[in-house]
Amino acid sequence: MSHSMSSPRNIQLVFETYQKARLVFVQTMADLATRATNVKCLESAGVLELLRPLLSDGCSTVRQCAVVAAARLAEHDEGVARQILNSGMLTIAIENLNKFNVYYKRSALYLIRAIAKHNEELASAIVRLGALEHIVSCLEDFDTQVKENAAWALGYIGKHSEHLAGLVVDAGTLPLLVLTFQEPEMSLKQIVAGALVDLAQHKPEAVVDAGAICHLVRGLENQDPKLKRSTLCALGAVAGARASLGEAVVAGGALPPALLHAGHDAAPVRRAAACLLRDIVKHSVDLAQLVVNTGGCGPLVELLSEGTGGARIPACMALGYIAGQSDQLAMAVIEAKAVVVLVEILQSNEVQDADLCAAAWTLGHIAKHSPQHSLAIAVANALPRLLQLYTNPKSSNEVKARASCALKQSLQCCLHRPALEPLLHAAPTCILKYVLAQYAKILPNDARARRLFVTTGALKRVQEIDTVPGTSLKEYINIINSCFPEEIVR
Repeated sequence: MSHSMSSPRNIQLVFETYQKARLVFVQTMADLATRATNVKCLESAGVLELLRPLLSDGCSTVRQCAVVAAARLAEHDEGVARQILNSGMLTIAIENLNKFNVYYKRSALYLIRAIAKHNEELASAIVRLGALEHIVSCLEDFDTQVKENAAWALGYIGKHSEHLAGLVVDAGTLPLLVLTFQEPEMSLKQIVAGALVDLAQHKPEAVVDAGAICHLVRGLENQDPKLKRSTLCALGAVAGARASLGEAVVAGGALPPALLHAGHDAAPVRRAAACLLRDIVKHSVDLAQLVVNTGGCGPLVELLSEGTGGARIPACMALGYIAGQSDQLAMAVIEAKAVVVLVEILQSNEVQDADLCAAAWTLGHIAKHSPQHSLAIAVANALPRLLQLYTNPKSSNEVKARASCALKQSLQCCLHRPALEPLLHAAPTCILKYVLAQYAKILPNDARARRLFVTTGALKRVQEIDTVPGTSLKEYINIINSCFPEEIVR
């Protein structure tokens, strides 16, 4: 080697070239890792083995880019996430979390959430590595993005199971999350609200005990639709868990803004509001009554007309829960003109099975209380359509089951003869017995109905029905026949 080659300047140049090459490598890997299609190729080229030593590199930019590259790869592929965990790369990132600058901290938290999001097994492994205390300490950091990534990671760990959510809560996260939710940065608020949704799915009482409800309700005053949606979802996750928690959400002032947001411009916000109302009314007659008294039926009925956006089904179910609680509440649903819209859903050929099921279920809950309630369903011409859905071989099993249940609930109270007659000629035996049971109640006391029963051919149809002695069907036919002179029956 010549003397000029071994001069201090040239030696330094070798090191600078090496550092530049490392930097170009990690930056290129981080860029390539943004596309999921590149992951398999990078993995088979041994990218993880090359990135591993660079996680603790002497150059801060190399370190940080190496962690970002690993995080992006882990985010796209569960297998890669598992390799990063098993190879000790995550352990290195966690150990270095509080050693280096704020950029490294952001990236390391990103890596944690990228691995945690996949499944409970990976999230549990992260907890076993002692990551929780590091993540929780990052919620108190000055940097907004560090706090965002910490909240995100906690939500991703806690969402998988009650056990993991319990560990996250026990680490003292909720008071800090509630505090962080009150900070002014919009993206931070959105992410914290999302983490509260994830934890409230499994630990709703803890969210209430941390004093989150009033702050979440206050968050609805914000104009950002994403934040509104996440906040309504968090309140819904709490309210849906138990009646006492539903009452806590209502007591925290969530009901008026929920009704207001049922008419919001953004479809995801309307859907989240409908879900919250559904999760409140399902528990008790008192909560359902409260929603009705606050003017809840109108906004819910309006949401039934929405073909897209996903608000129709939760709105439909909310009305079903309200109607199911008592005959007066069912009457309030009828008076809000819900029945007509529900039947329109049933009649439409464009709707999904889930919409048909929800509409049928709700109609059954409205009709089941009394002849007056059932009359509203019968007059809206719902019964022939329910029968059609039940007997149609193309209907799914779920649709058939819901249609059959709604038919039976409606028929058991129905004394409206014009609605019963078409079913007499079209219904299969399992539905027919409910039709005949109603005729057995009507005919003994109504001479005009008996006359019409003969002249329309209904009595003739009854004689054609195959029955087995001793069954309820045979019993109803005997009661009907006993209403007429023997020669007419013959």
